[in-house]
Order: sequence, then C-alpha cells, then structure tokens
Amino acid sequence: MSSADIYRELILDYYRNPRNFGKLDKFDIDSRDTNPLCGDEIEMQIRVGDGKKIEEIKFVGKGCAISQASASMLTELAKGKPLEWVKEVSKEDVFKLLGNPDLGPSRVKCALLGMKVLKTGVYGYLGAHYEDQDGSDPMV
Repeated sequence: MSSADIYRELILDYYRNPRNFGKLDKFDIDSRDTNPLCGDEIEMQIRVGDGKKIEEIKFVGKGCAISQASASMLTELAKGKPLEWVKEVSKEDVFKLLGNPDLGPSRVKCALLGMKVLKTGVYGYLGAHYEDQDGSDPMV
C-alpha cells in the first residue's frame, strides 16, 4: 500500500467517523462558512477556557470527504491550544494533516474550509479580522 493510499484511507476514516462532531451547549465562539464551488458547509463552536485556550471544540457540516476530514483533524489538533496558536496555522499545516494530497484549485478550497472557519471565529473573538490567504474577505 502506497503512502497516498494510506492517507486516502485516513481521509475516508475521518469522513466516516468524524472526531469532535456535534454542537456545544455552551460556547464562546461560533463560526460558519460554505464553499459554494461544491456545496461544503462547516460550522465550528469553541468554548474558551483559562489562559484563552481552546477548552472544547466541535463542528458540524456536510460536504465532501476532504472538507469534513480536514475540519475533524483540525478540531483534534486545536483542542487544548491557545487561541493565538490558531493565527499560526497555515494551509501547509492542513495539507500535511491530509497527507499532502495533489489537489486541484476547487479541492484546495475544500481542504481549507475548516481552517478558514476556525480562523474567522478565533480572530473575531480576539477582536480582529481574518483575511483569507488569497487576500479576499472570508465573510463575502
């Protein structure tokens, strides 16, 4: 089995068995966005704990395996991290989580939707404005 096959299986596992899936009863951050190119939707909720750390994080969504797996992987990675850590998360980090798949432009948006939702929510909570890495306003 090649490494590409292993990561394909990992993506499918996260898609079929998402981690941190659902909604929080009490949360401090609620952020959502869509990818109109393929209809992906993701909403993340975060409860912020002491030291401005991500105490709890959940997501709900629908869409392709890449968008949902990426969101699930990001929630696992983010739990327990300081909010400031979210500012440092890059598209390269997301691609590494997914096994550096060879993605076309529309699939890149799928892979990065969870990161965009996470960053938009955290930046808003911190009183800042997040701009997508291509310079566009993520809220448009």
